[in-house]
Amino acid sequence: QVQLVESGGGLVQPGGSLRLSCAASGSISSINLLGWFRQAPGKERELVARISSRGSTNYADAVNGRFTISRDNAKNMVYLQMDSLKSEDTAVYYCRLDSYGKGYWGKGTLVTVSS
Repeated sequence: QVQLVESGGGLVQPGGSLRLSCAASGSISSINLLGWFRQAPGKERELVARISSRGSTNYADAVNGRFTISRDNAKNMVYLQMDSLKSEDTAVYYCRLDSYGKGYWGKGTLVTVSS
C-alpha cells in the first residue's frame, strides 16, 4: 500500500505564494508519476501538474508559468511551489501517485486565496 500526506495549505492573499509538500510512504516503485490535482467548490477535480520519476513535467494551462512542481526521489517527496496566486486557485489540493496501473490519493490540503 501507498500513503500520501499533503501539507502546506493555508490562507494567502492574492499575488502571494505557498509551497505544498506531499510525503509518500509504503510500497513505492522507483518508476512512478507524481502529481497535484485540485478541486474547487462545486467543480470537478482537475490536474494541476505532474512530474515523472525522470523529472519530466506538465502543467495545466491555468497554472503554467506560476506553479512549479518538483520532487525528491530520495525522500519520496513531491512539492508544488505556487506563486502569483489568484482567487481562482482556491481549492483543496490533492497529491496523487500513479505506478504500474495503480493510483493513490492523499486526503488533500486546503488552499484559500483571499484578501
